[in-house]
Amino acid sequence: MFNSRIRKAALATVLAGAFAGGAFAAGVPANARVTAKDVRLDATLGRAATADEVKAWNIDVRPDFQGLPPGQGSVATGTKVWEAKCAACHGDFADSNSVFPPIVGAYQATKEDIKTGRVAKLRDINDGATTIEKLSTLSTLFDYIHRAMPWNAPDSLSWDETYALVAYLMNLANVVPSNFVLTRDNVQQVQDMLPNRNGMIWNHGMWPGKEIGNGGIPDTHNTECMKNCAPTPKITSFIPEYALNNNGNLADQYRQWGPIRGMVTESKAEQEKQAKEKAAAASNPNAKVVALLKDKACLACHSLGDNKLVGPGYKEIAGKYGGKNDMVGELATRIIKGGSGTWGSIPMPPQTLSEADAKMIAQWIVDGAKQ
Repeated sequence: MFNSRIRKAALATVLAGAFAGGAFAAGVPANARVTAKDVRLDATLGRAATADEVKAWNIDVRPDFQGLPPGQGSVATGTKVWEAKCAACHGDFADSNSVFPPIVGAYQATKEDIKTGRVAKLRDINDGATTIEKLSTLSTLFDYIHRAMPWNAPDSLSWDETYALVAYLMNLANVVPSNFVLTRDNVQQVQDMLPNRNGMIWNHGMWPGKEIGNGGIPDTHNTECMKNCAPTPKITSFIPEYALNNNGNLADQYRQWGPIRGMVTESKAEQEKQAKEKAAAASNPNAKVVALLKDKACLACHSLGDNKLVGPGYKEIAGKYGGKNDMVGELATRIIKGGSGTWGSIPMPPQTLSEADAKMIAQWIVDGAKQ
């Protein structure tokens, strides 16, 4: 109670100061009696957010499907989108390959799973579970696919494509039939059939207002103390030097607006190395291509040598096409459109780069993939 009185008094002081400041700014005499009605705000103190700015922040899809725009997608359409943009990393039937674990795998929802909303298989803690078996909210699937997929071009899927992909995955898991069309109007019906929809733990304070669990009671019950208070602690964190390069540069991975924008997590040695590479790339055409490969994340799947990662190394590719200048155009087309069969069963997804950049990479390969 004492703390509440202090806060109210402080708030009244701040408001009084604000009114007084506004009065002087508006030309009101210092000895005049100022009320809230007299205060005119300076227009330079802010503005309404634009529709585009609000849209840039309001990108989540909530469990009650707020944030999910109108749209539709059939299982048939989802099959085509999956084969074109998803199968390269997740397998033809979301059954995994050498890149990522299964999303659906061999799991088929049983009538009992759909009826109870609990996947019976999950009772065995020693038995691995796929993503769909553990999924409790369909909105999570919508949100993640649309926000982060495909891996090489996140946020490039339309909402209709996202609807179609969710429908496709639900069909693979035996939740909806093969002729199903998912829409904004029937998405709640699919949520009500989700095999593990009742598998979320509610017995904690993160879901206030819920009737189950502890009803949203906080996990801690501390009370404020106004006597012998310790100095306000300074909360900070750091990344040790040896771990700086472990996950790339976070400053390049976070969005460029909002309070959290990512810190530079490259060591000084790495920053100096990259600066030298950029300087060399300005005068060395081979270094320029290598820098482009790094920028476009090509090296996540292809090494610069002849060892295979997901796909063949560039030295191995150069061994096949070296000196064949007539292949530059075809190689550039393959780089942009993707393809499969030449180097194994794992297809390469389409790449988002210009025709000029693709031809530069192709010419570099034909010339021997020199560094």
